Amino acid sequence: MTIKASNALLSAQSALPDDSRNLTDVECIWIKGIQENWIRFGNAVSDRILDRRRRVISFAPDSIFAFVRWRSNDYGTIHSSISILRAVHSSESYSTLPHVRPGGEILLHQSGWPKVSQVLQLIDAVEELDLDAADAAPDYWRHVHSRISAGQVPRCYSLTRHKAYLGRKALLP
Repeated sequence: MTIKASNALLSAQSALPDDSRNLTDVECIWIKGIQENWIRFGNAVSDRILDRRRRVISFAPDSIFAFVRWRSNDYGTIHSSISILRAVHSSESYSTLPHVRPGGEILLHQSGWPKVSQVLQLIDAVEELDLDAADAAPDYWRHVHSRISAGQVPRCYSLTRHKAYLGRKALLP
């Protein structure tokens, strides 16, 4: 590559908004009856179709999203999981997950269809309050993770809890 071409490449990269280099990419896959990875909720900033079976969905830093993974073989389901993550800034530490680049802050992670189903029902309950599940308090998803992991029933999300979260969020710099 010549110096002129590399300078053009550098200026093109610097012309990108700062957040575009901080995006969290999630690869969604759909192979009928074998593998499905999908986003249950979240506010994506970009969606790129790679081919008939794969696409990459990107999230801005501090976005919260739910990622569901399911696999099966000739004998039935071999893996199902749900993760609710917060997309991180490039300077933050993060946890890695398959199909999520670079990774994110894990607010909730459950494996096994009974637990995944329970989380999906709780997401539906949040949405029944006319709230986007991506806007719910991150602490609520941590609470759900802890309670389900301990074999207990999580408390329901409420509008009162949401208003308290918004009040705390408004006080932060």
